Amino acid sequence: MSSFNEDDEEETYQNGTISKPKILLFGLRRSGKSSIQKVVFHKMSPNETLFLESTNKIIKDDINNSSFVQFQIWDFPGQIDFFDPTFDSDMIFGDCGALVFVIDAQDDYIEALTKLNQTVTKAYKVNPRIKFEVFIHKVDGVSDDFKMESQRDIHQRATDDLQDAGLDIHLSFHLTSIYDHSIFEAFSKVVQKLIPQLPTLENLLNILITNSGIEKAFLFDVVSKIYIATDCAPVDMQTYELCCDMIDVVIDLSDIYGLTSEAKATQEQTAFDGQSSSLIKLNNNTILYLKEVNKFLALVCILREENFIRQGVIDYNFLIFREGISQVFELRSKKMESEDDDYPLSTSVMTTGSQQYN
Repeated sequence: MSSFNEDDEEETYQNGTISKPKILLFGLRRSGKSSIQKVVFHKMSPNETLFLESTNKIIKDDINNSSFVQFQIWDFPGQIDFFDPTFDSDMIFGDCGALVFVIDAQDDYIEALTKLNQTVTKAYKVNPRIKFEVFIHKVDGVSDDFKMESQRDIHQRATDDLQDAGLDIHLSFHLTSIYDHSIFEAFSKVVQKLIPQLPTLENLLNILITNSGIEKAFLFDVVSKIYIATDCAPVDMQTYELCCDMIDVVIDLSDIYGLTSEAKATQEQTAFDGQSSSLIKLNNNTILYLKEVNKFLALVCILREENFIRQGVIDYNFLIFREGISQVFELRSKKMESEDDDYPLSTSVMTTGSQQYN
């Protein structure tokens, strides 16, 4: 049994509130919660996670990689007891943004589904605004049929259990593994739901690709490889993996050539410098184009080689896009108490590929 009263818990709260949203990680022991956190946010290789010890207390992790990706992750031990008098449900779930429940798909998940039902029910009664996410984890090395059958069965059982309890709660399901990019894609979806400016960012990206001949665009947090926004076109997993690989290459090269040793000594976790960009031509006449947005955000675009002829138009439109992103940051930093985060931005001056760029 794990007691909630850790020595440092009270330091997290000032006057009963915290400044960052929380993502809570729940699941049975050895389901892979800590491995997910280490791989996504601390660049630990999947093989290294084999040596992680089982979590026996609540572990908090502040994520401060970018101005948009700022939150706390709380990793809960699998044996947590909701009926323990030291478990303060109001404080745990009261300001929670998202709850991620990890289920080991390669294990008997009946007990996990029971725990999922208890966790969701407890959290929903305290805070019905929580986003509930279920990671059907460790699906690497199994057949596609097994993945689909596991997802269907878990989805059906979990939904039926909640309906039997008289609760109308939406659960989102993701097939994940730390040995491929599926865990990054799944966490991207979780983080996006915590960004109130998401409609504005998506609108900016839609305008950019429409006026630039771009097929797909992602706005990445380069440290974690989470994409905090993309355009309205469906996300193809292979395309997303290519973009992630490109970011890895750019970061590695920037770490060698982009900063002086003095700059490296004073800047922690700087992904790349202010002028970072990259262009990769694939053998299928497709181009990957990366442009720095700010110190921690990058725009990665996919387009056909014939549409890259007017690079000047694309670069000009990117400058307008970056200006729009800057306005989002400025408005957010003012902490305006407005419920409408879809602010009007100066995107109408973007030019199309048919216009002359001076």
